Amino acid sequence: MSPERSAASSPDSDRDRISASASAGGQRGLVILPTYNEIDSIAGIVERVLAQDSRLSVLVVDDASPDGTGVLADSLAAAEPRVNVLHREGKSGLGTAYIAGFRWALERDFEWVFEMDADGSHDARYLSDLIAATARFDVVVGSRYTAGVNVINWPMSRLLLSYYANKYARIATGLRLADSTSGFKCFARRVLETIDLDRVGSTGYTFQIEMNFRAWKKGFRVGEVPIVFTDRRLGQSKMSGAIVREAVWRVWALRLRSLIGRL
Repeated sequence: MSPERSAASSPDSDRDRISASASAGGQRGLVILPTYNEIDSIAGIVERVLAQDSRLSVLVVDDASPDGTGVLADSLAAAEPRVNVLHREGKSGLGTAYIAGFRWALERDFEWVFEMDADGSHDARYLSDLIAATARFDVVVGSRYTAGVNVINWPMSRLLLSYYANKYARIATGLRLADSTSGFKCFARRVLETIDLDRVGSTGYTFQIEMNFRAWKKGFRVGEVPIVFTDRRLGQSKMSGAIVREAVWRVWALRLRSLIGRL
């Protein structure tokens, strides 16, 4: 593997439950899994995440999935103290789901906060690589493009869109990341404590670019580790034309706000 590249309970009760199962004296991490109709994959994803490291817990943020994903997540939480569920009233976008998860994590004693897809496209085995890289970086991005192109089963049109969108974002923001749109990443707690989450306005995949950019502008170290991304085998992609259009203009808006001190 290539080297890293820079670039619904009370808080107290949840803390007690999670601490009981965490490694003594170790830092703890929360893996946030936003879900909408992921009933076929969520149980397996949660199981694989928890198997990686006893210091990891899971927060499923479910947007009232009509297929029963939230109900299944509740049953997983009832059986395993390291699983937690945050229910939202409707489908409100990926960015707001992660913001809700960040706030939940900051109310508790987590030092690492991870973003990860719940559809199987992100392999939980890379969580250990993200954790290891926190010794060097404050934000660690699981990159599909830092060691060539490591994407499996995407149609060429989708691959080209993603690849060149990242080049576009790099030009627009000045942030030297090969994969600024990746949704598999780890934030140190101090990063999320410093960023004003109320000012994060992106709702689609531009959310990933915005969080990287804001962390970078705050002086935090943002880096990448290579991963292999496999297209989801179950369910349907959430990509849409509206998400693409948001990305086209919002990256320039971020750059402009930074230049005029309004970020």
